Amino acid sequence: MIKHCPTFAAMSIILACFAPMLAAAENPMEGPIDVFLGKPQLEVQPLFNIIRHPNVVVTLAGTVLATLGNKKLLARRSVNGGKTWGHEIIIAEPAFQSGGLTVDETTGDILAFAEDKHPPAPLSVYRSQDDGKTWQKIDVTIRPDTRGNVPSMHMNEHGITLRHGKHAGRLIRAARHYGEANYPKEHWPTHYSTAIYSDDRGKTWKTSKPFAEMGTGEAGIVELSDGRLYYNVRSHWNAKKPPLRRREAWSNDGGETWTSYRIVEILPDGPQDTNYGCFAGLIRLPIAGRDIVLYSNCDSPSGRNHGTIWVSFDGGKTWPLKRLVWKDAFQYSSLSAGRPETPSEGWIYLHFEGKLPQAHVARFNLSWLMAGEPTGDGDVPAAP
Repeated sequence: MIKHCPTFAAMSIILACFAPMLAAAENPMEGPIDVFLGKPQLEVQPLFNIIRHPNVVVTLAGTVLATLGNKKLLARRSVNGGKTWGHEIIIAEPAFQSGGLTVDETTGDILAFAEDKHPPAPLSVYRSQDDGKTWQKIDVTIRPDTRGNVPSMHMNEHGITLRHGKHAGRLIRAARHYGEANYPKEHWPTHYSTAIYSDDRGKTWKTSKPFAEMGTGEAGIVELSDGRLYYNVRSHWNAKKPPLRRREAWSNDGGETWTSYRIVEILPDGPQDTNYGCFAGLIRLPIAGRDIVLYSNCDSPSGRNHGTIWVSFDGGKTWPLKRLVWKDAFQYSSLSAGRPETPSEGWIYLHFEGKLPQAHVARFNLSWLMAGEPTGDGDVPAAP
């Protein structure tokens, strides 16, 4: 085991030992680790100049699709892995970004959730069947949770398609209930988090049982290689005093229930001088048989700044590395990863708010992250 940050040459040797050497993945959506390695790379460019709520996904064709907006839901597409970006596309207007998109890995369709204004508000769902170029409103049914509440979608990380086990093909994404109201803040303890999932390609959605802790809000979900789901959530209202940390839970039944709740002491939830958290990005890299999970948030004692990526090599049990991406203003953020055998392959994407109303997109690889600093929470894996 190593606890220091290796040189690039040593790091390449170490990381090559992670995977079955260049083996093809059993699941076509996942591939070998080597595509995320090579020379360390980081590139950042501006993307939007409109407020707010960024998200990013990668389509089956490898198109990087970034969305944003709280008056109209906008998208921009990159068909060359994030080098350049097309013009703004209006998905819906008026509309409020309601979490991220969901790519259906069975059909290639992309679903967008939009609410009429800052929720709680009426919800609409839009579908693209041409890789995000055009969008059509569709009728869906979202069933209430066990408390009788139909959730809001704002503001959560993008949805996913499950790839493993008996629920393979299921669509799932994080959701939330605003309780008695969004404001004043005295209502925040009545908020709670859930998830919605669909087994009929997004026509009908069931709502999971609520997350264990009240006062939670914006969340992300990833599926691990064994089919378990990892849920990481913002503390919208923190009953405990700072420092403010993230919450997590797990599901063994495809997202219907959440268990093993805990506070993740190593992961900050926004500035540490407040009890009010911050929306964060969450992604598992599509590497066959490996559970490398990334988390993005600001890493600051005060104010939303110093955007940072944390890395887990064991599916969220420990987070031994972190690396600064953006030292200036950094607020909401979303993570996604490239798909095998497409122009996006090997890249990791971070769509984040800088100094408002600016939003930027960063793309980087795992080699770049590996030169980060140790957190003291677990060890960076070496060759077995």
